Amino acid sequence: MERVTDVPDSPAPSADPTQANDYDGFAEAYAADNESNLLNAYYERPAMVSLAGDVADRRILDAGCGAGPLSAALRDRGAVVTGVDASAGMLALARRRLGDDADLHVADLGDPLPFADGAFDDVVASLVLHYLQDWGPTLAEMRRVLRPGGRLIASVQHPFVDYAIQDPRPDYSATTSYTGEFTFNGRSVPLRFWRRPLHAMTDAFTAAGFRLAVISEPQPDPAARGLFPDGFQSLSTKIGFLFFVVEAPPPAADSGSGSDD
Repeated sequence: MERVTDVPDSPAPSADPTQANDYDGFAEAYAADNESNLLNAYYERPAMVSLAGDVADRRILDAGCGAGPLSAALRDRGAVVTGVDASAGMLALARRRLGDDADLHVADLGDPLPFADGAFDDVVASLVLHYLQDWGPTLAEMRRVLRPGGRLIASVQHPFVDYAIQDPRPDYSATTSYTGEFTFNGRSVPLRFWRRPLHAMTDAFTAAGFRLAVISEPQPDPAARGLFPDGFQSLSTKIGFLFFVVEAPPPAADSGSGSDD
């Protein structure tokens, strides 16, 4: 759902985890903030589009599509996009953006996906995996719906940032959760995330049958320099999000004895 506008300076210990991640309750505020802020509009989203490359005529699943800004960007580049999100409120905004004929589905990424095996050329997962305690079932489903040779392109909160902002420091090697207060368009809301070490991320991709193609820590879009001069300089010199491109391997080449010629 292209979640997260920024990481807080420190987690908010008073935030109630049971009230966190209620995107239906603040969909409008989140979408308005996400549309043009530095981290989403001029850093994370351009990086995802760049990693996707030429997407003309590719069938893409936007897993956690939110209000649809990444879906729109990919569709504008010729992709055939399907979106899923757990929040009906966010999907209503996506339909408003993408049109009544947009292929959008309410679906929780912790559950089986409502698509056939090999239905997509790519899956994009924009700032959504860090909401999941267990990546295993979700990655297995993403692998299932990808054709052989397809790609999963994912962005997550950087595990080093999530480790550094917590006081006291958590066990880096463990998968731990924390809840922080975030402000979207003037509204403060609690969000809960699961922080895991880098090796746990790469291990999860491998266990799901993917092979790692790219790990990226990109720079923000240069167009943001004039719009956000102070923020641009800060973001250009610190750790931001972490990006992956992982591939579903193509079928192994036939190792038989060859033709009868």
